[in-house]
This record gives sequence, C-alpha cells and structure tokens, in this order.
Amino acid sequence: MPANRSRTDRWRDLLLQIAARGGGLEYSVAKPEGDTDSPDLVWRSRLLAVGNRELVLEHPVAMNQPVKFEEGTRLVGVMAVGQNRWMFHTRVVGASAPEFSRVQGLRIEAPETVERCARRDFLRISTAALCLPEVECWPLLDPTTVTPAEIANRAAILEMQQGGDVGLQTPDSILLPEVGPPFSARLMNIGGGGVGLMIGKNEAVAAERSRLIWMRVKLMPHIPAPLALTGRVVHTHLDSAQNLYAGVAFEFAFNPAHKDFVVSQVARYVNHVQASARRAA
Repeated sequence: MPANRSRTDRWRDLLLQIAARGGGLEYSVAKPEGDTDSPDLVWRSRLLAVGNRELVLEHPVAMNQPVKFEEGTRLVGVMAVGQNRWMFHTRVVGASAPEFSRVQGLRIEAPETVERCARRDFLRISTAALCLPEVECWPLLDPTTVTPAEIANRAAILEMQQGGDVGLQTPDSILLPEVGPPFSARLMNIGGGGVGLMIGKNEAVAAERSRLIWMRVKLMPHIPAPLALTGRVVHTHLDSAQNLYAGVAFEFAFNPAHKDFVVSQVARYVNHVQASARRAA
C-alpha cells in the first residue's frame, strides 16, 4: 500500500501523535454551498485530547481574547504532519469537559474520515476548499508612524459599517506609515498571539527586509475594508516549493488602543460567518 494511503487510513494515529507532541489542528467555519466570495479565516488551536467521538481543542482566542464558536457550527478541519495535510468535516459540540483538560477548551466531533490534500492545492479536497484571505504587507521602517495610519483605518471601517462612502479606502486615499516596498501574502492561520503568513518565493526577499511589518488583511465582505495592524516576524521557514512561511506576532506596543478595535472586528467576522452558515443550514 502506498505511504500516502497508509497514512490516510491511520488518521487517528496521526491525531494521537499530534496531541502527544503538543501540536494543533486548524479549522474554519464551513461556508454555505455556493459561497465563493468570502475568505476563510483559519484558526489554529492546540489539540488537547482525542476521544472516540470527540476531539478537544484549546479554546480559540484572538489577541488573547476568547472567540465564541456556537454549538452546532459546522467546521472544516485541517490536520498537518510535515508537508502533508488532510482535511475533514466536523462540527462544534460544546465546551470541554473537566476530565479532558484543566484549561478551557472546545469540543468538536471526531471525523469519520479524512482526505489528503494535493501538494499543489494544499487546502482543497473533493468535498471542501478553503480560500485564504489576502494580506497586503509592507516592511515597517519607522514604528512610531503607525498610529495615524491605524487610526485612519479604524475611522474608515467604522464609517463604512455605518453606511459611509466605500471610496474612503481607494488605493490613493490609504494612509500608510513609513514603510518599504510592498509584498503580498496569504493568511494561513490565526492564533492567540499572532498569525501565520505564506509569502510567495518571488517576494520572500522583500518580506525579510524588516522584522516589523504593517499588514492590511482582507476579510471583505464581512469587514468592509482591509483591517490594518502591525506585526513582528518571530520565525520563518521555507516550504518544499520555496515559499516563505512567516510566524508573525501581533504588535500593539506602538498603538495600544488599536488592539480592542482589531479584536472587535475579528469577533464581528466570526459572528457574520457563523450566522451565514446557520441561515444556509
């Protein structure tokens, strides 16, 4: 039997290995059928326990604030081992029971089966596909200049949410801090203290010009304009295709007031996608 098939058939052993090593799973709210426009925000949480019918994950947080996933919400899960990925369907069961973990957790159904993703299309299987959000990035040259740009971003988004002019966020009107040449990325996942970015091999050099970066994350239509925030690159590695994966920690030291706004917008996004999924169920 080929190695790929063997691993897929023993997916439960892989889950147990991930839990034993303190690793995590990734997951996103399953979009309604036919929704090809909304990006998928992928969460990464530590796998705490593997039961016969349920998996227990560390509770999802954003900027150290808990994010609520409603019971019954359908999810698309992702299990990664090295460069290999498997996806599966599941749903939220509820909060974790005390016997599983001392920390607050999220219980989801254990998958009935998993499907291996192709290397070139690593977040797509026959029954599900994830569309990662686009991220505009700039090397941040002077961190003291982020405050006016983040204040302007907050004002524009709030005005749009209240029915204001979308033209406030045309490319020519975007207020930038002092930055270097831009590069693009995809938002691979979000965790408690930061995000994972995938940067194409042709832009990897630009991405390594500064450990501080200014990002604009595109979560439209749920958030009417890209959400701006500052990050600090804490680790990087190249994948098999020479693309650069960057682990980026949130950095609010230069504008602490921006944190609550970002948290509120991430919560707004989660509420929107869960409400859309419930309406389509």
